[in-house]
Amino acid sequence: MSFEALPDGWRVWNEEPSGRAILVYRPDVFGGDDLPSECLPTIYLTNGARNARPGSGQYATEEWHVVLFLEPEIEAIAETYESPEAGAAAAVDVAERFVAGDVDYRAAYQVPREEYFERLDEYVGEE
Repeated sequence: MSFEALPDGWRVWNEEPSGRAILVYRPDVFGGDDLPSECLPTIYLTNGARNARPGSGQYATEEWHVVLFLEPEIEAIAETYESPEAGAAAAVDVAERFVAGDVDYRAAYQVPREEYFERLDEYVGEE
């Protein structure tokens, strides 16, 4: 896969030969009091099953999923593609949309975290 075109702030955290990958946003600023580590924006590219059953993700499918997690259980974007190449391109697109401020991360939360959102706003949509 090719992740050279990732926007500023995004890093490849893990990339497997199978095509699966994990991208993270600004790991340098998450982990403190303002931006807790559990809120590290993470994009998963996987062909694992998306069933809610425990362990189902270990089974490969023909579809490739791009999921932007804002926390372990909070998905802001979930899209499906037919190939790992299309999924990788979509993962970069999701990263670009996030950095540009085009992802409404507030809408993904049932319980607002206003102080966190205000702090995150300082890093997102700066362009």
